[in-house]
Amino acid sequence: MKYMLLVCGDDTADASGTAPVEPWVEELGDRGVRLHGHRLALPAEAVTVRVRGGEVLRTDGPFAETKEYVAGFDVLECDTLEEAVEAAARHPVATVGAMEVRPFWPFDGEQGAEDEIRALDAERPGTAAFREAVEDVLGGVTWPLTREVLESRVHVDESVAFGHALVRLRGTRGDGRPLEAVLRVTTGYRNPGLGWRIVHEHISPATGRAGKRS
Repeated sequence: MKYMLLVCGDDTADASGTAPVEPWVEELGDRGVRLHGHRLALPAEAVTVRVRGGEVLRTDGPFAETKEYVAGFDVLECDTLEEAVEAAARHPVATVGAMEVRPFWPFDGEQGAEDEIRALDAERPGTAAFREAVEDVLGGVTWPLTREVLESRVHVDESVAFGHALVRLRGTRGDGRPLEAVLRVTTGYRNPGLGWRIVHEHISPATGRAGKRS
């Protein structure tokens, strides 16, 4: 289960004696608990946006005037809420501010995303980008080619996924000679909320040049 850890500072507290955060980051990172995170600029640099009656209203500064503010965030992956709370309690800012631990909205599941990605992969051999990448690797070929997927793995993580496949291509070279080659295909996918898209592709034979498309 993934949790968003909102690191809330307090501008009235004396943080001069606060321990450095780097050991906390390194320890949780080594354990695979902390997936990502970063500090945020101070609230004075925030811009608040509202739309009222079709008009965009922009205000310089935070949404609410308060002594506590979100100073940074961390994405944690923990088995239980109690484990996430224990990690939050060990964050140095917890001694002078507050830590809000909030579960991510439930993910619909990897299987549905993987099925959509595999359907996208099935369409890829007909795309100009795939053909260009193959020709970068193999040189002149005559299309269409016969494509056989020997091995395929997909790892899905909410809005990002990675695929690794071994693909055998059979066909004819541009000079008329028969072609049979096994390619390694590594693909990056992203789902911005409207469906999965291919954002990067790396194609290479067992040895030799590689073809990339982003």
